[in-house]
Amino acid sequence: MDDLLTTKQVQDLLQVDRTTVYRMLKDGRITGVKVGQQWRFHRQEVENLLGISTSQPTAPAPPAAPLEVLPLNCVQSVQDVCAEIAEIGAVTTDNQGLPLTQISNCGQFCAHILASKSGRQACEDSWRKLAQQSEDAPRFVTCHAGLQYARASIKLNGNNSAMIIAGQFYTIPPNRITRDQEVRQLAETHQIDGDQLVETSHQLIYLDDRKRSEITRWLNKVARAFEQIGRERADLMRRLKNIAAMSTLGD
Repeated sequence: MDDLLTTKQVQDLLQVDRTTVYRMLKDGRITGVKVGQQWRFHRQEVENLLGISTSQPTAPAPPAAPLEVLPLNCVQSVQDVCAEIAEIGAVTTDNQGLPLTQISNCGQFCAHILASKSGRQACEDSWRKLAQQSEDAPRFVTCHAGLQYARASIKLNGNNSAMIIAGQFYTIPPNRITRDQEVRQLAETHQIDGDQLVETSHQLIYLDDRKRSEITRWLNKVARAFEQIGRERADLMRRLKNIAAMSTLGD
């Protein structure tokens, strides 16, 4: 026998007032039994209205789009803090490498490249390649500008829907002469002031194995946190849609 709920418990579950509960009872959207002078309602029936019934299997929800379930203002704030603490750049993108957030802690070298149309396209192409990695664990790779990047996938409803990327550093101290030549070629390719780009390249940092290991850990932790935020918001949106649908039935 399934549990019986009071009118107040139904109100709390459905987030509606007492009048709405009685209107739903009257028009048949829910059924109840009267115990003395009080109404009681079947828990399973109320949960069915919220889409959380366990008695019958339900079709899986379609993959959630990052822009729908990820609160980007919250994602941006978390990303900003992590990037600043780690002293590297970070960005959250969709699963095709298109940015969903502003780049956090972006260095001047990368800022000059991103200011160029072709340079930004090259950066997004590099991010897209990160999305194509088959392994789940973050793995550092070299971007088009010769810097190191890694990503952690953000899964929503079991699908890789977005990713958080961290980078803008070296893993091996570069040879200054050789690197300056590479940077000047990069500047010419993207029509950027060569002297300026070389100067800002000297500000880029080198991270040792310990620091890279720390970044790998926080990438995973931040990605899992974003997944939890996405799941909770998706569930809230689903409940609100069910409640809105129930309300319109009585109109």
